[in-house]
Amino acid sequence: MAEPKLTTQTRMIRDLQKCQLLAADITESLKNQKAILKQRGMNLPPMVMTTLDSIGKDLAGLADRFVEEQAELRQLRALADMSTQLNSELDVDTVLQRTMDVVIALTRAERGYLILLNKETKQLVFRIIREEILTGQTAPGATPEVSTSIIKEVITKREPLLADDAYQDERLMDNVSIANLNMRSVLCVPLLYKDDILGVVYVDNRMQSGVFTHRERSTLTAFANTAAVAISNARLFERIQLLLGEITRVKELMDSVFASIASGIIATNSEDLITTINRAATQILDFQSESFIGQPMSNLLPRITADIDQALAQIREEGAAQQIEGEIVTSEGRRALNIKLSPLRDAEETTRGVAVVLDDVTDLREQEQQIRITKTYLPPQMVDNIHEISRISLGGERRIVTCLFVEARSFASLKHVSPRQMLDMLNQYLSAATDCVHRYGGIVDKYMGNEVMALFNTRLNPSEDHPDRALACALDMHRAFLNLYQQEGINPEVWPYRAGIHTGVATLGNVGSPSRRDFTAIGDTINTAKRLEENAAMGQIIVSEATCELLTTQDGLHFNELGTIQVKGRQQGIEIYEVSAAD
Repeated sequence: MAEPKLTTQTRMIRDLQKCQLLAADITESLKNQKAILKQRGMNLPPMVMTTLDSIGKDLAGLADRFVEEQAELRQLRALADMSTQLNSELDVDTVLQRTMDVVIALTRAERGYLILLNKETKQLVFRIIREEILTGQTAPGATPEVSTSIIKEVITKREPLLADDAYQDERLMDNVSIANLNMRSVLCVPLLYKDDILGVVYVDNRMQSGVFTHRERSTLTAFANTAAVAISNARLFERIQLLLGEITRVKELMDSVFASIASGIIATNSEDLITTINRAATQILDFQSESFIGQPMSNLLPRITADIDQALAQIREEGAAQQIEGEIVTSEGRRALNIKLSPLRDAEETTRGVAVVLDDVTDLREQEQQIRITKTYLPPQMVDNIHEISRISLGGERRIVTCLFVEARSFASLKHVSPRQMLDMLNQYLSAATDCVHRYGGIVDKYMGNEVMALFNTRLNPSEDHPDRALACALDMHRAFLNLYQQEGINPEVWPYRAGIHTGVATLGNVGSPSRRDFTAIGDTINTAKRLEENAAMGQIIVSEATCELLTTQDGLHFNELGTIQVKGRQQGIEIYEVSAAD
């Protein structure tokens, strides 16, 4: 049977052992020869036996040192191999497991623990536990029986601690846990990364003393420094992974939000080259986004407005947001756009690009145009509060109002003009009267030929001083009509307008049918105001006593009492006053 191949280390140990045996045999032989030589009157050369004894001791020491150096070499090789593996691993748990495997292999410990320090809570966390089955294992969730005072001392001083016989160590004599646990060999080294203490590596042996030497302390300290770097790298990678996952989640959310925004959004870089376009922008502008990515903004937006270059220049120079309007012709027709341009700034407030928000306001413009047209036929308050009016039943509601009837221009003063000219002139006077009504918060209820009926203090235009507003409106009409007379170049002896104002309870609401309604006011108050206007002479503004009593101020006004008149539909007479502006 062939002899197994021996390693170089084994052969060297055998050669040293052979030399030790040979030196011992020579020493024994010389001792035997020494007696024989002495009988013959001869002696061995001086120092021979002493030299042989020294050679034997040197060989024995050399063998021990060789064994120790071989053990240290194995540790260093294991340290180098595992350091390479640790630094190539980025999973924290894997790094910690491999760290403890190396620790147990290097120190031949009975138990080993990798303990990390929680920076926020300052608590010690046992991340990795290695215990021999024969010595009893720590129950899941329980804290191992170790000397926490040793661990805290190492963390505080940031220096390794070695006790080859902890039970008899003078430094630890006062440590109760050492005595209670009957610990023998203990080695604890810090995990240091730069100026940061991550935790400790703790190993012990409760059965034997002298298990750990300064060699294990030095080796384990070097390994702990490498492990600390690996742990820090793994933690950093874990944080980066979490941050990357969060960034990805936020980006996906932003992409979803960006795509769902109804407004068109276009972003450019510092050179005004388009970098981003959302789906709404492509739909509004009726083009494919890929065709404009990387293209200058000025290539796209001049289709909408020629002001885009000026707006972009102002943003770059002044850093202020701009807003412009424009139109674009698409396959679906002409579209009106509202364009908002805002600077994109970095942390130093330097403009790095432009964000453009496009809103298709075509439908809004059409609605506004329809409302403007509607307001020329209906009172503006009625249009603005159409939902409020719709909630009023056909029966209506009773409310104190002030009613103003005005004959803007008498037909008798227009006999000399043609029907077409008459209509144009009437429209001028009715427009002037309408402007006055709106100026004082009134509602034009209806036009009746050359007359205007206005209401104050309806649900659509509530006001506590409605009598004052109605009277001020009538006086303002007087001034407006005089301006029209001057424009016509006429100076009539009698002014061809008249007005009547009365305040009282009226019924306001919708009249008509469910399919066609009008908002108006009816009742004695409305009829009385009409009768006052009919009883007024041309150029007069007639106000009832009921209205005068509710005026909050009469400053600047002249009241001429006209007595009592009897109007159609009322049994009682009405005290009336002619009102004019005081000279």
